[in-house]
Amino acid sequence: MTDAPPTGHHREAGQYARGMTQFPAVPATPVPAVGARAARALTAEFARQNTATTALLVGADHAGAVVAAAVEALLPGDTLVLVPGERSSADLLRGHISGLGSWVADRVRIVDSLDDAPTADVVIVGEPVTGTAEETRGLIDELTKHLNDGAVLTVATPAGPGRTAGAAAELFRQGSLFGVGSDLVVRNQPPLRVHKLRFTPAQVATAATLAPAYRPSSVPLTRTMHIDSNGVAAAGIALGLAALARRARPKSKLWLLPAVAAAPVAAFFRDPERDVPSDPSAVVAAADGKVLSIERMHDERFGPDEFLRIAVFLSVFDVHVNRSPVAGRVADYFVEEGGYANAMTAAAEHNVAAYTVLDTDHGTVAVAQRTGLIARRIVQRAPVGTLVAKGERFGLIRFGSRTDVYLPADKAEALVSVDERVIGGATVIARWK
Repeated sequence: MTDAPPTGHHREAGQYARGMTQFPAVPATPVPAVGARAARALTAEFARQNTATTALLVGADHAGAVVAAAVEALLPGDTLVLVPGERSSADLLRGHISGLGSWVADRVRIVDSLDDAPTADVVIVGEPVTGTAEETRGLIDELTKHLNDGAVLTVATPAGPGRTAGAAAELFRQGSLFGVGSDLVVRNQPPLRVHKLRFTPAQVATAATLAPAYRPSSVPLTRTMHIDSNGVAAAGIALGLAALARRARPKSKLWLLPAVAAAPVAAFFRDPERDVPSDPSAVVAAADGKVLSIERMHDERFGPDEFLRIAVFLSVFDVHVNRSPVAGRVADYFVEEGGYANAMTAAAEHNVAAYTVLDTDHGTVAVAQRTGLIARRIVQRAPVGTLVAKGERFGLIRFGSRTDVYLPADKAEALVSVDERVIGGATVIARWK
């Protein structure tokens, strides 16, 4: 079989299985390409595992970016199983893998069809799904047979309107029921939406073994500095307004106002890389800022026990990305309506706030993202059921405000003091007893 180019072909029903096993037919249109960024998003769940993991990649292309990303994610105890797609074959995959050396070849297994594949901890569909809703449900039903308990299925679909025959809508429906993450990869042609689905609960203890997940919403500028996608959008809007203003009134200098504002607006959404402490007893700050208060309190929304709450104020000059203070499983997420008082005042207790509740090995932990006088928009990207690593990005508050961390009071002791500056994901604010 010759190596076909990335476009100009389609997958027929039953491509990955034989006998009576049927896979959804895809319209006779070019299969959307998967670039390096989308491939990294597809394989992110496999890449973040730090214990021995089995991954199953369905629709593998020996010359494709997804196979390359999956191979790069391999650790010594891992096993990667490849099921060839139409662009490839078992023989081509074997030849490609053997050419990568014995270290890789010893950890990668190639099977002729999905029928021959084992169950896995992570299942990845290597090509974007573009069929009908019914076909997509059939695909998911077939793949769930290969999921271990708590496993994640990762699948992508084109994000543009009219690019699928119902697959995009069906995956959004599945995501509302079983989703543990959804990433939009804009820098792909075409843009792709990557869905992560978990159909059975994962063990809470597993979260402590994970590395922070790769998120396309964190756009790299340099090796150590990223910018959140909200900042890219905000800067783009400012520059667009500048262009329109200059075109409408070429003799006026008003266009300079949005043009000059683009850089500081983008800077509000900067997202630097952080070295997360490896100490398992460490609890890290959920945000950059200044410690506003440390107090013991009861909050029946999280349980009957007493909590240690550490509140951090974020000014407009602080990094606005929020990180998980501990490893755990998202058990609940809810928003309390309220006002928009200055986040440094007592009235801020009644501001609009979003609460992410985590199940952890040490009990219930909660993170509150509070709005303020200027901050009016909260972003939370960790659905219920998601496993988050310590220090992992999970959302942001636009333009400042306050982030509170609630810890079981009898199991944690604070290590910071009021007015102390902290760095999200890096500063140890408390320690488990």
